Amino acid sequence: MTHHVRPMMETHPDSGGITDLQTLSACIEACLDCAQSCTACADACLAEDMVAELRSCIRRNLDCADLCATTARVLARRTPDLAVERTLLEACRAACAACAEDCERHADMHEHCRVCAEACRACETACAELLAVLA
Repeated sequence: MTHHVRPMMETHPDSGGITDLQTLSACIEACLDCAQSCTACADACLAEDMVAELRSCIRRNLDCADLCATTARVLARRTPDLAVERTLLEACRAACAACAEDCERHADMHEHCRVCAEACRACETACAELLAVLA
């Protein structure tokens, strides 16, 4: 699969303070992947017979999807305010950790939760790696 995040970042005339385009691109891609996975997981949870027991998971999925999508969009805009980017990355990382934890509790019963937890952990790691570059 061809990703266009890195080529877009390479053609942008303003670095926005982040010069490690590999780490930036990987984080944006992980955020977008996690947003999609969380949205799909929430929908799959709603289709389960035990939907009442999955309410917390669904809410965390939706929160995580929104934060990941927002983080990806802001990072792609190369916002010159690194404090805003750090704050978003911390929030995204926290949402991913919470969502992964919730989904991991259901992973043995629901494959979609296992897949979602994996995407959340990958995004959590990508956010931490970008935060380390910004430090």
